[in-house]
Amino acid sequence: MGFLRTAYESVQSFVIAGGPVLLTIMILTFILWGLILERALYWTMAHPGVAGRAKRAWKARGDHASWWAHAYRDRLVSEARQESERFNDVIKTLVAVTPLLGLLGTVTGMVYVFDIMAVTGSSNARLMAEGISRATLPTMAGLFTSVSGVMFTYWYDRAAQKATAKLSDELKMAG
Repeated sequence: MGFLRTAYESVQSFVIAGGPVLLTIMILTFILWGLILERALYWTMAHPGVAGRAKRAWKARGDHASWWAHAYRDRLVSEARQESERFNDVIKTLVAVTPLLGLLGTVTGMVYVFDIMAVTGSSNARLMAEGISRATLPTMAGLFTSVSGVMFTYWYDRAAQKATAKLSDELKMAG
C-alpha cells in the first residue's frame, strides 16, 4: 500500500509542477491509449467475426450477378470497413493535438516566468524554476504522447485498408 501512495504522490507532484496544461495532456493521453487498446482488441478479437458475418450474408444471398447484388456486396464491404476504421480519426486527432497542447504549456510557463519577474522585480532563480518546469514538462509530455501514438495510427490505417481489400476480393470470388 505504501508503494501506491508513493506513486500517487509522485504523479501528483509531477502534474502540479507542469501546471494545468499537463493535466489536460495527461487526460488526453489516457483517452488516446484507451482507444489504442480498444482498436487492438478489435483487431485481435472482433474483426474475424465482422468479416465472417459479411461472408455469411453474401453466401446466403441467392443472386450474385445483378446490380442489386453488387450494391449489397458493396454495402457489406463498406460496413466492415467502417467498423475497422472506427476511432482511427479520433486517434489521429489526439496524436496531432497533444504536441500543440505541449506548446501551449510552454507559452503559459514562460508567461508565468515573466509574471514572476514583473511581480518580484528581479530574476529570483527559485521562483523562476517553477515557471520553467511549467514550460518544459507539458512540452515533453505532449511530444511523448504524440510520438507514442503515431505508429498505431499508421498500423491501424494500414490494417483497415488490407482487411477491406481482402474482404472485397473474397466476396467477389465467392460470387
